Amino acid sequence: MAAAPAAEGAPAADASNSSAESLDRLYPAVGSSKPPRKRTTSQCKSEPPLLRTSKRTIYTAGRPPWYNEHGTQSKEAFVIGLGGGSASGKTTVATMIIEALDVPWVVLLSMDSFYKVLTKQQQEQAASNDFNFDHPDAFDFDLIIATLKKLKQGKSVKIPIYDFTTHSRKKEWKTLYGANVIIFEGIMAFADKELLKLLDLKIFVDTDSDIRLVRRLRRDISERGRDIEGVIKQYNKFVKPAFDQYIQPTMRLADIVVPRGSGNTVAIDLIVQHVHSQLEERELSVRAALASAHQYHPLPQTLSVLKSTPQVRGMHTIIRNKETSRDEFIFYSKRLMRLLIEHALSFLPFQTCTVQTPQGQDYEGRTYSGKQITGVSILRAGETMEPALRAVCKDVRIGTILIQTNCNTGEPELHYLRLPKDISEDHVILMDCTVSTGAAAMMAVRVLLDHDVPEDKIFLLSLLMAEMGVHSVAYAFPRVKIITTAVDKKVNDLFRIIPGIGNFGDRYFGTDAPPDWSDDEDALST
Repeated sequence: MAAAPAAEGAPAADASNSSAESLDRLYPAVGSSKPPRKRTTSQCKSEPPLLRTSKRTIYTAGRPPWYNEHGTQSKEAFVIGLGGGSASGKTTVATMIIEALDVPWVVLLSMDSFYKVLTKQQQEQAASNDFNFDHPDAFDFDLIIATLKKLKQGKSVKIPIYDFTTHSRKKEWKTLYGANVIIFEGIMAFADKELLKLLDLKIFVDTDSDIRLVRRLRRDISERGRDIEGVIKQYNKFVKPAFDQYIQPTMRLADIVVPRGSGNTVAIDLIVQHVHSQLEERELSVRAALASAHQYHPLPQTLSVLKSTPQVRGMHTIIRNKETSRDEFIFYSKRLMRLLIEHALSFLPFQTCTVQTPQGQDYEGRTYSGKQITGVSILRAGETMEPALRAVCKDVRIGTILIQTNCNTGEPELHYLRLPKDISEDHVILMDCTVSTGAAAMMAVRVLLDHDVPEDKIFLLSLLMAEMGVHSVAYAFPRVKIITTAVDKKVNDLFRIIPGIGNFGDRYFGTDAPPDWSDDEDALST
């Protein structure tokens, strides 16, 4: 059978009394089943922050727009636990699942990143292959559980980077953001009661012990600088006994067992179909909620539209005209940006301040009462608003976010992020020139929230917005101030604002738009 439910086809443990006691301490007992088959162990490489395949980028530090009226995540991420012996092919199976899913926002999290920090004595043991990395005590389960909980809730997390050549954590940690799907893989993926509760689907990769030993020899020698004698010594002393005692018995906890690992395409197809059905249920419910939020409702009170004076209307006439030259388009866009920035600054907090004039008279005025103003541009079009912000805000700090809308799915993907330090204490002016569906803007806002910027200190500025984008952002983040010079009523099937302004980035920078561009797609990868 390619893939069998654990209760029907997954083998049970046949361990000693001491093993049973250890296992009961780690994970809950289940009903007995068939006797176990002899097998051996697991370890896997930490995944890079961006995984690319021949198809397209399928692992991004992205974020799904699954938020309710309070701006919190309405659906938790779907978490797949992937267990199995050392070198059983868990990482390969995970990559195949990701490729077959072909959806944005898939995080691949390796248990190997969570080895505990070793003492000096343990470091010496590890150097001589006398430390047991295949024992549950070698892993920081508290950090694993805390990390998975935050990821599942859509929050950003810091992930340690483990160096297998020095048996230590590196100084730098990598940041991951929430996702639609989280794949957590490791030899002890099912070896903790609290960890099991976080897994929506448990998969055990069952590969023959001889194959795993050969793979481990190749990996540890070529990638981790070990010698053959040391690898075999470690395998016989720690890896194989640990597999028999701690890893193989967890097969009975799996929802699906995948014999032969990556060679079992039937099992992988079944897994992908199940995950797709789960994602479809979530997507349908969220789309319905968002649709109801902006259909037949007045524009939200958090929206402020620049007064449509004859001057503003005249500039819009020029930049919306398809016959307008690039020079004129840039000139009048900059004028509108300056007016927009000036208008936005009026919403910042001010306090009463008395100064003395050169004539020696008191003047009761106002002064900005916040700590700092920071501008964050959504590349690439958003950066065109930076000069206007710098012109009116002295010593303003600037951050950048690169978000690209996937032309196949219409969903945004986060590709680059650089924010000033201590941004959590600032009022943040988030800049993008056009907002159609609001997907990219919502992702950018969520990234700022992940960096502890209070929601009511975020100001979203855009030259032109569609009603759909306004409602979507306001629905997800009701305390974000939305400021624009105009709001158009429609977005067509290609996510273009109607009547619109065209692709702002291409008109401003003089580049050619692809045939399937959308107004949220000014942030293109280079």
